[in-house]
Amino acid sequence: QVQLVESGGGMAQAGGSLRLSCAASGRASVRYDMAWFRQAAGREREFVAAVRWSGGNTYYADSVKGRSTISRDNTKNTVYLQMNSLKPEDTGVYYCAAARGPAVPSWTSEYTSWGQGTQVTVSS
Repeated sequence: QVQLVESGGGMAQAGGSLRLSCAASGRASVRYDMAWFRQAAGREREFVAAVRWSGGNTYYADSVKGRSTISRDNTKNTVYLQMNSLKPEDTGVYYCAAARGPAVPSWTSEYTSWGQGTQVTVSS
C-alpha cells in the first residue's frame, strides 16, 4: 500500500490555473502508475489523467486534454497535475490514485491506493 496526500486545490476563476500535488509514501512507491480522478457533486468519479511509473507515458481524458499536464518527480515521490484554462465544469474533488502497474489508466478499479482528495472550485 502507498499513502497519498493531495494538496494545491482551491478556488480559481474560469481561465485561470491550478497545480495539484500528490505526495506518495510507502514501500517502492516510485514503481506505481499514478493518476488523478475527480468527482463533482452528484456525479461518479471520473478519470482525469495518468502517468506510468517511469514518467514516459501519459494519458488524459478528452475533457482536459490540451489544458492539463500530468508529471511526476520520482526523486520526490510526487505527482503533479497542472491545470490551465480552467472551466467551471472542472469543479470537483480531485483524488490522487496509485496502481501497481501496468494499469489500464482510466479504470478506477485498477487503483489500490487513494488520497483523501482536494477540492477545486472554478467560478465563471
